Amino acid sequence: MYRADGSPIRVLLVDDERALTNLVRMALQYEGWEIDVAHDAAEAVGKYRANTPDVLVLDIMLPDMDGLGVLAQIRDSETYTPTLFLTARDSVGDRVAGLTAGGDDYMTKPFSLEELVARLRGLLRRSAYLTPADDESLTVGDLALDAASREVTRGGVPIALTSTEFELLRFLMRNPRRALSRKEILRRVWNYDFGGRSSIVDLYVSYLRKKVDAGSEPMIHTVRGVGYMLRPSE
Repeated sequence: MYRADGSPIRVLLVDDERALTNLVRMALQYEGWEIDVAHDAAEAVGKYRANTPDVLVLDIMLPDMDGLGVLAQIRDSETYTPTLFLTARDSVGDRVAGLTAGGDDYMTKPFSLEELVARLRGLLRRSAYLTPADDESLTVGDLALDAASREVTRGGVPIALTSTEFELLRFLMRNPRRALSRKEILRRVWNYDFGGRSSIVDLYVSYLRKKVDAGSEPMIHTVRGVGYMLRPSE
């Protein structure tokens, strides 16, 4: 996988565990990607601003500032970079905090290098930066999605989504009133089956609901024993 102009993918890897960063760097260099490493928050922000990467791998627990604070500083610069959080904590609250801060995906330690590469490939495919714009426009009830501008509105009100949330919603909107299984969603949105673990789908659907259905009649519904369905509010 390469950037749109044919040059190598640029990755900024932020973690204070040097043994871990050495292993991850080798795995990602094997993909032909360019890897820059930072071991604390200050170094991460400086390297990000000096050479904006195509994807960010960010540890949540850093010595001088947590990864959520790092991402907040980066987002303040009004640039968007797909971000995968690394965390040693696996509670729902910790994961939701990462998504709320603007993360697109997360992995818990310890993790397999093969899965990390697969996650990053999927994240890059979902990224507007590497995905050619198309003219697809979708409307379900008062919910509208424009693929070219990457804009989503409900009742005319803009909804800010991460790239993963956008692709999840687009898949749901392409299949209105159809019950979609978690396995099918994993395959079509993440392009990876996560070893059959579907909890990531539930987490992202939960967070997407908070944005799409906030203050309105619900459109995203759970289909017991199957998965999820998007249908217009009555």
